[in-house]
Amino acid sequence: MKDEGRVILHVDMDAFFASVEQRRKPRLRGRPVVVCGKPPRTVVASASYEARAFGVYADMPLFEARRRCPGLQCVEGNLYRYIATSLRVMGILRKYSHQIEVASIDEAFLDMTHSRLLFPSPRRAAEAMKRRIFDELGLTCSVGVGPNKLIAKLASSRGKPDGLVVIRAPEVPHFLDNLPIGQVWGIGPKRETALCSLGIQSCGDLGRFPAKILKKKMGFLGERLHRMGLGIDETPVIPLGQEADPKSFGHFVTLPQDTAESRVISGFLLRLSEQVGRRLRRNSLQGRRVTLMIRFSDFSTLTRQKASGDPLNSGKGIYQLAMRIWDSIGVKRPVRLLGLAVSNLDRTSNQFPLFSWPSKLGTLWEAMDRVNDKYGEFTLTWGSLYLPPK
Repeated sequence: MKDEGRVILHVDMDAFFASVEQRRKPRLRGRPVVVCGKPPRTVVASASYEARAFGVYADMPLFEARRRCPGLQCVEGNLYRYIATSLRVMGILRKYSHQIEVASIDEAFLDMTHSRLLFPSPRRAAEAMKRRIFDELGLTCSVGVGPNKLIAKLASSRGKPDGLVVIRAPEVPHFLDNLPIGQVWGIGPKRETALCSLGIQSCGDLGRFPAKILKKKMGFLGERLHRMGLGIDETPVIPLGQEADPKSFGHFVTLPQDTAESRVISGFLLRLSEQVGRRLRRNSLQGRRVTLMIRFSDFSTLTRQKASGDPLNSGKGIYQLAMRIWDSIGVKRPVRLLGLAVSNLDRTSNQFPLFSWPSKLGTLWEAMDRVNDKYGEFTLTWGSLYLPPK
């Protein structure tokens, strides 16, 4: 698929969770607001632009957010409210294109390439979307228009909040030339540091850097990054139901109190394992690699993984491998957050060994899932897993 002639829009809701709460509660409008979990130990899920003016951002510990902004208004999040609002946003966007990829609860890509007969220009279409979302929902969004998903997303970021930025194909080199490398979609702090060590500070630097050297140092990733530096992105807009299988499933939890006690950690790993296992079974997937992520009280992070000889999609199997990873680390420092993921996924097989116990366990897991789906997570689980590890 070539970029030439493509028209891609990226629609990104502005401070989505916080804006929904400000719309719902007029007294919060114009005031610094964060959406978070139950205090006191939680992190910021969304910060209004009034709060961001004080240096408050998503993923910041709530105590730090309050320190920076003494008048901060904290609202406990309601995911169902945000999902319902997101569905209304996506419903509006579908009136402009059926080629829509929901990237997250508050953003989407639209392929408008074949909608030119319906709208005089991509800018007019984007203006109409923004106006309709505001009129019907009282929310603002930022829209980027470009020849591919990469440029469209960078353009919407440039226009925040409540902006509209159109980048045409001939304008891409100039647009990217002085764009800081850390603002590029998919380049995090570690990758940014690695690129800066090579003298690559901007997207323009990335595009001009010799592709062979970048590939030699960073492998296939280096080749992909070089193409990004040139503004090349051939990935299609993938509508709901046409997605490729996910590469991993994971969950994380912030502990009520920092601890290094194995008995407490094992309880949380059990819950995470059951959650991941249920998601795998719901999607008819199984995995062969378990990754454990540990964030300590000083916010440093440790990640370890281990492969499984047999495919996993049961909470029990995931938990046992996760505990083996935990025991092998020998953690002594207090832990603040735990994350658990299963990767190397493939579709579950109906083929069982000669003996019937795997089939019986599969039937049991299905029954447990039905009970938990109806009455709530962890209504029914493995009693033996609550025993302290030996």
